Amino acid sequence: MGALGTVVRNFYTIAGPGVMLLYPLYASIRAIESPSTLDDHQWLTYWVLYSFVELFELSCYNILAWFPIWPYMKLVFCIWLVLPMFNGAAFIYENYVRQYVKIVSYGSYKDSDQDKRKDLQMLSIDAKKSVERYIERYGPDAFEKVVKAAEKEAWRH
Repeated sequence: MGALGTVVRNFYTIAGPGVMLLYPLYASIRAIESPSTLDDHQWLTYWVLYSFVELFELSCYNILAWFPIWPYMKLVFCIWLVLPMFNGAAFIYENYVRQYVKIVSYGSYKDSDQDKRKDLQMLSIDAKKSVERYIERYGPDAFEKVVKAAEKEAWRH
């Protein structure tokens, strides 16, 4: 059990920095350089939640030191936040954090622009990605036509 036991006992020390810091750092840099803003949202959300976890850990260190499983729980939680197949960061933010954060006004947009911005904020990340792909494929004018048609349909019902 020598080498394998050492790896298992120190798995958090080996995998933790890669999962919680290196990969998110790499993905954040890629997100900054990409033209899409959806990946920016994912990684900003991750860093906000990771900061909350770190603040919790720093605040409760004396208590958490009594739980040897804590580092592994933190690692699994961060894996869930990081992996795109789970969208954990977006889920936590949309369902728990967002309700406590006051959405800042975006300056001097017209009321209709502000309403559209609020509508887009309510969409899930998958829906936002679909809208973005549609706009990339057919252009913003085509998307505007779809929105206007949907608004007309909504007014009829």
